Amino acid sequence: MPCLAPTPSGKYKGGCIIAGLSIHAMNDTAPHYRRDLRARPAVRALVASQIREVANAGMGDPDILPFWFGEPDEVTPAYIRAAAVASLDAGETFYSPNFGIPELRDGIAGYVSRLHRPVAPGNIAVTASGMSALMLTVEALVGHGDRVVCVTPLWPNLTEIPKILGAEVVRQPLTFGSGGWTLDVEQLIAVLTPGTRAVMINSPNNPTGWTLDAASQRIILEHCRMHGIWIVADDVYERLCYTVDRCAPSFLDIAGPDDRVVSTNSFSKSWLMTGWRLGWIVAPPALMPDLGKLIEYNTSCSPVFVQRAGVVAIDDGEPTIAHTLQRYRRARSFLVEALGALPGVQAALPAGAMYVFFHIAGVGDSLAFCKQLVREARLGLAPGSAFGPEGDGFVRWCFAASERRLADGVGRLQSFLRR
Repeated sequence: MPCLAPTPSGKYKGGCIIAGLSIHAMNDTAPHYRRDLRARPAVRALVASQIREVANAGMGDPDILPFWFGEPDEVTPAYIRAAAVASLDAGETFYSPNFGIPELRDGIAGYVSRLHRPVAPGNIAVTASGMSALMLTVEALVGHGDRVVCVTPLWPNLTEIPKILGAEVVRQPLTFGSGGWTLDVEQLIAVLTPGTRAVMINSPNNPTGWTLDAASQRIILEHCRMHGIWIVADDVYERLCYTVDRCAPSFLDIAGPDDRVVSTNSFSKSWLMTGWRLGWIVAPPALMPDLGKLIEYNTSCSPVFVQRAGVVAIDDGEPTIAHTLQRYRRARSFLVEALGALPGVQAALPAGAMYVFFHIAGVGDSLAFCKQLVREARLGLAPGSAFGPEGDGFVRWCFAASERRLADGVGRLQSFLRR
């Protein structure tokens, strides 16, 4: 097959001949042969994070009070950090099993069994973050054209993951009233039609703090059993619940080992480990072999030194969770009361999580409002529109901070609203 031929001057002329058509001719006459350097359409259609968009306008500026991310203002406790350092000092810098080191899988299984129903280590998959746990789960269950229902407003990562895989996402909104955010369970059941592949429920919920009660969970589980619908439960905030003693109600309390229920979780929130990127999945036995393949083809494994920190967090971390819950409970009450005293602001006590999702009269474009807050008030909050159209007019404030910082932030918001 003739290709570019050198001329006496040393230059090349002509072009490769492919099926009787030169490259030059293809470039000239067939636009579909030209290079398209963009991502595929499903990825291009994803909505970029508006939380990041606001944060990027002010990250690193010491004059800004940041409450935009779901992150505490306390560092990971020393005993957890020490476990990672000891692992590194011991030279544990090699690959680990796809599903995680046995010590961590055993520890997570015991932890979940204490909170909910008995779970075997073989049904635990350690993941490189709670975000990875969600992605892997949806990759295992959802394909192109599938129908996925999400209870919203919702952390945008959850609603966008199915779209990456070509699925259709149907939003079922919560309702905001004087008592906070509520779910009409009958409406959700009506949306969970036969042929729906999965429903994604984050409870306690980011951003609203709404928490699904046990009675509603039973209704949803029975309906999904009847129609073969998977329940993907994002349980990352289950220990940050202010209406019960130990943890929020979970589908793991009532689902059997072979139910179509997958629980995803993370070390980030309960143990103050946001930057460590460590999570887990509890899944039915039949799903585990395929989850192992997906872990291999996504991250292969989680770092051993991070997993060693996770073992210590699971084994010795209950005092940390108790301290965090007590601190957040005070901060929650303080912030809701302070916001409620501002004219035009509606704020309700969240049942769980670490956010107040409040309404400000007259705010239509919450993204523009939050960007203006960063510029003019030096205050970083998350726009409600980041969590879907249900959130416009609302703003999310992460209260995982000291009362002094929260009071400073409320003062800045008050001054801004007066102007």
